[in-house]
Amino acid sequence: MDSAEALVKLTSKPTGHLATVDRNGLPHVVVVTYAVVGGNVVTAVDQKPKSTRTLKRLRNVEATRKASFLVDHYEEDWSQLWWVRVDGPASIIRDGATFEDALDALVEKYPQYRQNRPQGPVIYLSQSRVTGWSAAG
Repeated sequence: MDSAEALVKLTSKPTGHLATVDRNGLPHVVVVTYAVVGGNVVTAVDQKPKSTRTLKRLRNVEATRKASFLVDHYEEDWSQLWWVRVDGPASIIRDGATFEDALDALVEKYPQYRQNRPQGPVIYLSQSRVTGWSAAG
């Protein structure tokens, strides 16, 4: 799969899997809503109920500055299977133009956010490597 096709597939799904790791190497994977801004993946802490606002994913990104993000497609017809993964440096953004651009992209993608705009913070995953696979070749 070439990078142009990977980016199209990356933007096509409603949710993806954000993987982070803590200082001790313990992995943490969570399903998130996301948007792609300039080829980079953004996700924000929103108002859905959570046990805490200091989420493990935020602590991990602050500790290691790394993340991976995966979207995939499954069908009973296995010739339609594919996945795309973005790996790279990650950061936490709490304000500024990049923060607002990320929230704007999320609001544009998800109608639910038009009524209840995420407040953040934003995890910003810079695209340093995009890989993908498709059964179709």
